[in-house]
Amino acid sequence: MSESTIRTELLATPDAFRTLMSGFPTGVAVVTTTDAAGVQRGMTCSSLCGVSLEPPVLLVCLRAGSPTLEGVLDSRTFAVNLLHADARPTAELFASGDAQRFTKVAWQADPQAAGPHLVRDAHTVADCAVLSAQPVGDHVTVYGEIRRVTRRGDRIPLL
Repeated sequence: MSESTIRTELLATPDAFRTLMSGFPTGVAVVTTTDAAGVQRGMTCSSLCGVSLEPPVLLVCLRAGSPTLEGVLDSRTFAVNLLHADARPTAELFASGDAQRFTKVAWQADPQAAGPHLVRDAHTVADCAVLSAQPVGDHVTVYGEIRRVTRRGDRIPLL
């Protein structure tokens, strides 16, 4: 059996990295928080990884200098909203620079929430407390200990 292969080599540029990662499907999440001034912040994040079971720890990679990252570091808390397959418009909204994003989606934040929960768009939300943060290139890797998980039904995840 023979297999036809097209081999293309690219220099390790940002565009080549995007090409590499576009071939690796991953779930889409929105990381949310409330900053020190009480303003809700959030951004779309596909750089999410489970790190530890004991204690339960996630890592998220957030763009350096983003208002969401600043809010996460100020409040020391964040919520990871795992989006369902019908929530693509919300993923795109939170990836945009729209300052009014929280007026365009349904959300709630009870006293135990680590950030706003996107109640119509997230199938599951993890409320996290910041353990540490490490700058890496143009992003900051934030480690968060999961304090609470809220499931909103069995929906197919957005990839």
